[in-house]
Amino acid sequence: MNQPSFSSLKLQQNLINNLSTLNYKNMTPIQAQSLPDILNGKDIIGQAKTGSGKTAAFGLGILQQLDVKRFRIQSLVLCPTRELADQVAQDIRKLGRSIHNIKVLTLCGGMPFGPQKGSLEHGAHIIVGTPGRIEDHLNRRTLMLNDVNLLVLDEADRMLEMGFQDSLDKIINKIPKPHQTLLFSATFPKQIQKISNRIMQQPIMVKIKGTHDNNTIEQHFYKIQSENERLTALRLLLLHFKPQSAVVFCNTKIATREVADSLADYNFSVLALNGDLEQRDREKTLAQFANKSIVVLAATDVAARGLDIDAIEMVVNFDIAHDPEIHLHRIGRTGRAGKTGIACSLYNDKEAHKLALLEGDIDPIVETEFLPSMSLLDESPVQATMITLLIDGGKKQKLRPGDILGALTNKNGIAGKQVGKIQILDSWSYVAVNQNVVKVALNTLNQGKLKGRSFRARPVHNKANTKPLYDNSHLR
Repeated sequence: MNQPSFSSLKLQQNLINNLSTLNYKNMTPIQAQSLPDILNGKDIIGQAKTGSGKTAAFGLGILQQLDVKRFRIQSLVLCPTRELADQVAQDIRKLGRSIHNIKVLTLCGGMPFGPQKGSLEHGAHIIVGTPGRIEDHLNRRTLMLNDVNLLVLDEADRMLEMGFQDSLDKIINKIPKPHQTLLFSATFPKQIQKISNRIMQQPIMVKIKGTHDNNTIEQHFYKIQSENERLTALRLLLLHFKPQSAVVFCNTKIATREVADSLADYNFSVLALNGDLEQRDREKTLAQFANKSIVVLAATDVAARGLDIDAIEMVVNFDIAHDPEIHLHRIGRTGRAGKTGIACSLYNDKEAHKLALLEGDIDPIVETEFLPSMSLLDESPVQATMITLLIDGGKKQKLRPGDILGALTNKNGIAGKQVGKIQILDSWSYVAVNQNVVKVALNTLNQGKLKGRSFRARPVHNKANTKPLYDNSHLR
């Protein structure tokens, strides 16, 4: 079914003409469902993935209400990374090229501060930037947001994941009320709901499902003959489905340790999460799993209660849950945010009564399946794509995510897309970086400065597999 054309919107004719030259004819679903309300000045929450056309949706909203003769900052777009900010700024310039003398300025970390300050002194209409650098300019009073009437939070979930909550709050507080707010996010975690409740006025929710909109959980049940076979079955399932992120649920703390130790012996990327962990070790474990530095997490139900991660591809019930509600809660950890998920359950004859409860209260078990081929045991397990770095400085040293992101992505550093989740705690911080750039990232952090000070950075090693990924003796 064809979407409406851009010409059906109440857009300035010069914008419609320019869209035609760009071969933009029919609107994408996110544009068709959000643009009429955006143009009417409504607050919008748009849930759509990258590539859905959301940049054109908010970009056209910005350009439609822009008063180019009024040389003041009228719109602010916040993005999680410099690369995205650059792309958004380019797209807005392209969409607005029929408007004469429009100035779009990009303010991001990892770039020299002086030239940005100079550009701001000459004025701008639209600012696109990362939260850390925008906050820096506000603190130094080189940027004023007194005339902003439209705020865009692009990839808001990613900004929260990278630890920009405090920066976002400070920036939003500097924008006069009332103003229009457009929030776009691929997922909709609880923090997004809290932000929208606090800063938005009767927002209209626009949710666009992905092309694979089958938001179902694929359940598999496997019968084992003995307890010794249970660990082997777990290995086979992980090697067969090859998840980048999996939780293995166990009924006891002892089982989580046994599972983690056993998998580590076979070179799986794994950690245990249970109630015996000290708070710092729990934080470290959760940080590594959340930022893709660990592939498998062996956890008890109690320990996993605070686990709020949308990208878990697979759940394995190493032990059958004691009641159907717990089972339902476990498998609900996967298949989130419009993605499909896999839930596998191992059981033996002694657990048949629990299985009967599941069958009666949840979904019928169509048929118990055969385990994957034993030949898979010769294959290598999936390894983590990221590694977590620990920085000996946190909130008490006034570090912010933008400081770390800016330091990592400076001229001789790494790309923003190679930086994962950033978490700032009281006295230390975690940042995930791609495995391929660990050495560069460490050298950048250890040889550079954060807040004008030197901080030590080092990799966090998996306790269940303490073999270093590379020689880091030079850091000792």
